Amino acid sequence: MKVVCSRETLLSAVQLVGAAVAARELKPILRNLKVIADQRGLTLIATDLELGMRHELRSPRVEEEGSAILPTQKITQILREATDEELTIEADESRVLVQGSQCEWEMPSENPDEFPDIPVQLDEQSHEAPSGVIAQMIRRTIFAVAKESTKFAMNGVLWEIDGKNLRLVATDSKRLALAISPPLTRVAAIDAKANSHLTPTKAMQLLERHLAHLPGDAPLNFSLRANDALFRTETTTLYTRLVEGRYPPYREIFPKKTNAKIVLSVGPFLTAIRQSAIMTDEESRRVAFHFDKGQLTLQAQGPSTGRSKVPLAIEYDGAPLDIQFDPTFLIEMLRTLGPEDPLTLELIDGMKP
Repeated sequence: MKVVCSRETLLSAVQLVGAAVAARELKPILRNLKVIADQRGLTLIATDLELGMRHELRSPRVEEEGSAILPTQKITQILREATDEELTIEADESRVLVQGSQCEWEMPSENPDEFPDIPVQLDEQSHEAPSGVIAQMIRRTIFAVAKESTKFAMNGVLWEIDGKNLRLVATDSKRLALAISPPLTRVAAIDAKANSHLTPTKAMQLLERHLAHLPGDAPLNFSLRANDALFRTETTTLYTRLVEGRYPPYREIFPKKTNAKIVLSVGPFLTAIRQSAIMTDEESRRVAFHFDKGQLTLQAQGPSTGRSKVPLAIEYDGAPLDIQFDPTFLIEMLRTLGPEDPLTLELIDGMKP
């Protein structure tokens, strides 16, 4: 195999696909990337057997077709530190040679035939949606994913097809985030009893990272199956095993009736929360919200830190209402929105979600 490629383009691709490289010692070869050079360009593949990514680069000039194994850590360091705009990579099953105009690096390699492949074929029952919509939905839910294991399976983002819409859900039992898409570009017929699929956090982080660099209207095709899921754009395929276990009945959590609806603007609301949260500490990680006619007052106080009081003008003419929140939960949610986005806060009383 011999290819000539842009250093920066290849570095971006290696950093993207490298996120799927095995983090723990499964098989030594899985700590590497497999590359395939053919008439279409260069394809990079990484997998840890639970998660896999295949990414195509059309720009490299292929002088000799073939495949090779690249040590992920070393090739990343070379691409970061080299100063050439273009690099030549020549490899076989025993060695890899990277050459610039003056510098060169040679390292041992392995037999690419021993590298496991990943599924790339979508089912006939696949769905399609704009990449920008899915990237935004992941970003607006993934912050609420559970970091630790519980009796429920919550360490991932739940995908559900609901009629013509997609629902993404994440919760850690203290907060819950739900994003609902507009009607999908294409919806396949599915079994209504098996339409929930819990995708691992790492896979969702990697998918969102890839989609964020695509035009918003670029199509994303995806298949949600019994034990795994496949996501594919024009250049990239992401495969992941699903998280096993029972997801909590999240639809029962949302209040059926609220007593107060307050329309806020994200930017000023986020600023006020961050200002008041300065005086919280580990023992008192909460901000008190006092709603009164025309004004919201946020207050925090810690035994060793001091106190804060931040007023915010709002459109509210209801009865006074006091409630306390962990500011971190609100800040992480508000950061996924634009500063000019409208936001409706619905409250029952000071003791209910």
